[in-house]
Amino acid sequence: MSWTIDEAHTTIGFSARYMGLSTVRGRFGTFRGEVDIDPRDLTSSRGRIEIDMASVDTGDDTRDEHLRSADFFDVENHPTMVFESKAVTPKGGDVFRVVGDLAIRGVTREVEVDVEFAGEGVDPYGNRRLAGSLTGIIHRSEWGLKWNIALEAGGLLVSDKIKIEVDGQLVESKAAAEETA
Repeated sequence: MSWTIDEAHTTIGFSARYMGLSTVRGRFGTFRGEVDIDPRDLTSSRGRIEIDMASVDTGDDTRDEHLRSADFFDVENHPTMVFESKAVTPKGGDVFRVVGDLAIRGVTREVEVDVEFAGEGVDPYGNRRLAGSLTGIIHRSEWGLKWNIALEAGGLLVSDKIKIEVDGQLVESKAAAEETA
């Protein structure tokens, strides 16, 4: 079955340590994606999401512009980030390990993330929905995101380790819904 990521009910977020003292959180507001799920064999499920890097929002306009610059995402030359899953394995309960390719700034690396199924239902408009969350950790330097400032007291301004957190919903694609009706 084919499902579409519901942009209105999905948050794609990230966080990084700042000066080793606090956590800066951000999100991407514009994205699109599809997930194909075989309910008889969840391990054959596959998905693809494309994120508009210019939609980054950390709540600080100056920081957001810096993230869009060549120091970080280089949005002018690399406007999107893409994740495409390759393998799904059960971890136990409603949690699955998903392995896929993450492309940022023209560099593609394999990553592993955990996806937790939160439930399914039908909304008031008759649309079937699935809900869940995705968590993972990447090291931004592996994609060429190396900008930083060494602090006088030691350490770096921005951590290399980035936590990825997605919480959201999928809506059954209309074509898939019509096939099962």
